[in-house]
Amino acid sequence: MEIKYFGHSCFRLKGKNTAVITDPFAPELGALGKQTASIVTVSHQHNGHNFTSGVSGDFRVVSRPGEYEIGDAILIGVPSFHDSEKGIIRGKNTIFVISMDDLVVCHLGDLGEMLSESRVEELGKVDILLVPVGDMSALNAANAARLVRQIEPAIVIPMHYSMPQINRELEPVERFLGEMGVAGVTPQPKLNVSRGNLPLPTQVVLLEAAV
Repeated sequence: MEIKYFGHSCFRLKGKNTAVITDPFAPELGALGKQTASIVTVSHQHNGHNFTSGVSGDFRVVSRPGEYEIGDAILIGVPSFHDSEKGIIRGKNTIFVISMDDLVVCHLGDLGEMLSESRVEELGKVDILLVPVGDMSALNAANAARLVRQIEPAIVIPMHYSMPQINRELEPVERFLGEMGVAGVTPQPKLNVSRGNLPLPTQVVLLEAAV
């Protein structure tokens, strides 16, 4: 699987036969470009996460909790909240667990709450975790690091943090790296990963925003 990051919460997961775009953002946030996908996931209905018209191709949009089998991918949408007040402030959020090419990727969307042990168990065994770390409208760095230790993925990729290409005021990714006890992480243009090269213990991977 090839994983590319376009900034904010938007990634492309490219498998052998299927490409998934997560949370495409509107032009007022930044230049996403015309990306092609067969599946687009939307964690919640805010313009930084639901701009599906910015994606090309004959794709299916998945935006609600439930189980979906699309081509050779299985997606499970897990209900959660966009804030720590049971959605009173910002509403609901859907976590997507995506199984494809013998790998399990979990995109937390704009998760704003800590997860109970039972909800973590519902996610199952996660190989690659895409976690918001920039505070403001989602998890802060400390809570994101706590959640990583709960879920125990092989790889964690931070998202939803301050970057010059994206017009959103968020905290810098360095705060999360500090909470994880890592320093000097070199950003990569993309990540190529397979079941056979998953690391142990958990590795933090920083991806450049391809926008």
